This record gives sequence, structure tokens and C-alpha cells, in this order.
Amino acid sequence: MSAPPRPLTDQERLDWLRLARSENVGPSTFRRLLERFGRAGKALERLPDLARRGGRKLIYRPYPAEAALAELERLASLGARALAWCEPDYPPALRATDGAPPVVTVKGRSDLLAEPVRIAIVGARNASANGRRIAQDMARDLATAGAVVVSGMARGIDTAAHQGAFQAKGGGTIAVVAGGIDVLYPPENAALFERLGQEGLIVAEMPPGTEPMARYFPRRNRIIAGLSGAVVVVEAALKSGSLITARFANEQGREILAVPGSPLDPRCRGSNHLIRQGALLVEDAAQVLEALSGIKFLETPLPPDLQNDAQHPDSEIEISAGQTRDMILSLLGPSPVEVDELLRQCHCSAPVMGMVLLELDLAGRLERHPGNRISLLAPAS
Repeated sequence: MSAPPRPLTDQERLDWLRLARSENVGPSTFRRLLERFGRAGKALERLPDLARRGGRKLIYRPYPAEAALAELERLASLGARALAWCEPDYPPALRATDGAPPVVTVKGRSDLLAEPVRIAIVGARNASANGRRIAQDMARDLATAGAVVVSGMARGIDTAAHQGAFQAKGGGTIAVVAGGIDVLYPPENAALFERLGQEGLIVAEMPPGTEPMARYFPRRNRIIAGLSGAVVVVEAALKSGSLITARFANEQGREILAVPGSPLDPRCRGSNHLIRQGALLVEDAAQVLEALSGIKFLETPLPPDLQNDAQHPDSEIEISAGQTRDMILSLLGPSPVEVDELLRQCHCSAPVMGMVLLELDLAGRLERHPGNRISLLAPAS
């Protein structure tokens, strides 16, 4: 059984942050490490050996304790904190997603994460005046009805959504940012950024001081979808971050809603496409609330950290993994293959397969693809 949620001790928080920031440790790998070793501290001790067995040539060095401690001190100086997914404040809806970040940083009203109804409003950065008005009015009315509005603090629709939520008396809004929690982007949102850190909530996955980069925005969009029970898209081009957010929402079992727009406006082609694909057509907050009546947030068991280490024996599995590793490597190549198919052909147990794939992950030799498929990368020189 999973341990009941509780705050981490200072040492546990440091270990969680170090493990989450270590090279080649993404959310899925982090979860598998905890499942295997029980505690983040024990997993940190095993990282170099696991990476070596996976074929890494260079010595693997986990994220330094000094750097993690400096990050925690920086967060404290900002009035922010690190929140791990095993803790009570971590939102169950986000925890239920496959790619839930093991640690996020938050600044502002953490109580907004516990509100039962959170609705994302996202859309075009170069939004029209009408699109901004729709987003602002919708956010204001949703916040007035008690919903928390989630968005990404980008120009256009995101900014209008946050501003609209603040227009409601006591309205709550959450901004998920692509960079560090202390990095303002875009620059013109300085006043909004300041207000969000006091009256709303800012959430970040990246360390403080991280400048937003293109590859970080899909990760931000995944969190926006994961935090929300539904995603409303207002004006989005066919190839846009808003449609990425909608895709994540669909994969996570969230409701997708879209505001229709003119077929002559390129900014509306993505949102109109979503409606053709089955998204619910909505025009105002009342229709959003009607469509979402009865929907509840998902919950998932807590990860296995903080449990008895004796429940996680690994010596037999590691011996079997050593005997099976060459066979698994011989079946892997640059073309993606389903993990289930690999398991069938290897005739090994799922834990043994998981151990070998974990080693390859940490060595940086495994590439993961949609549909639970994997391919092999050449070892780094």
C-alpha cells in the first residue's frame, strides 16, 4: 500500500530534488527508480552503477547536493517552495498523469491547487480583439462561479484569461510558466507576473533562473492540461502550442472545449479543427459549466517513496537483468518497437525488462516514442 501523504523532511526534499534534476531522469524514470529502490536517496546511490551497466562510457554523476541546496535556498528567498508529488499539496489531477513532474516549484496561493474545479483557457498569442474579450469574459465568469482559471501567461489569450479571473471578486488563477519561477516572460506582463505571485499562483517545473526555451513549452503545456479538469481553446492556429495542450488533455482523459471562429481567420483554424474532431463547442462560461457538470478530478495512488526499503528487493532482478541484457540489446535498434512485443520475444519478466530499460535510460541510450515504443541510441563517446 502507498504511504499516506505527508510533507518531506529536509533531507528527503533535497534527495527528491537531486534525483529529479539528475541527467536522463525524466518523470517516468523517476517513478521507476522509486518503484525499484523505495527512496530517492537510495536511488541516487545506484545511478552511477545503473548508467554504467546501461553502456554509459563517461562516469555518471548525480545532481550535486550543493546545487540542489542552493536551489532550495533561492526558492525560499523568493517566497516560493518546491513541492513533491508525494506531498498533500500536490494536486491529485496532475499526479494522475503519466508525465507528472516529480517536483514543481510554486509561488503564491497554494490553496488554489486544492480547489475542486480548475479549468484551463489557452489560445493564440497574436489573438484578435474579439478573442481576447471572449477569453477575458469567460475567465471572469468562471472565476465568479468558483472555478480556478489555469493558463500559461503568454501574450494574447493567456494574458486575457488571467486578467479576467482577477476581475472576479476573490477569483483564483494559476499560471504555469516555461522557465524558472523567477523569470518574467513576456516582459510586458511584469505587473501581471507580480500579481500572480501574490494573489494567484505561479507553477514552474524548471529550476529558478531558467530562461524559457522552445523545448520547454510542451512540458509547460502538459502541466496546464494535467492541472485542469478541462481545457478551453480560444483562437488557435493549426500548428500551435494550444493544440499541443489539447492533445495532452485528450491523452490525460480531460474534456476539450473550443470556441468557434471565422473560417477566414488562420487564428481560428486550430480551434475549429478541434470542434470537427469532437471538442465541445462553447461560446461563454455558462456553456462551459453546463458541459462540465458532474466531471470530477482523477486521483491516483501515491508513489512508493517513504515506504520500507525491505519491500523493494532488487538483487535477484539485477542478476536476471544481467543475464538478459544482451538479448534485449540485440532486439533493439534505431527503429521503434513496442515494449510489449520486446517482452514477448525476450521471454523475461516485466521487472527484469524494466530494470534493463532503466539502465539504458540512465545511460542516455533509450529513446521513447508514442504508443509505448522504444528505440536504441548509440552510446555516447
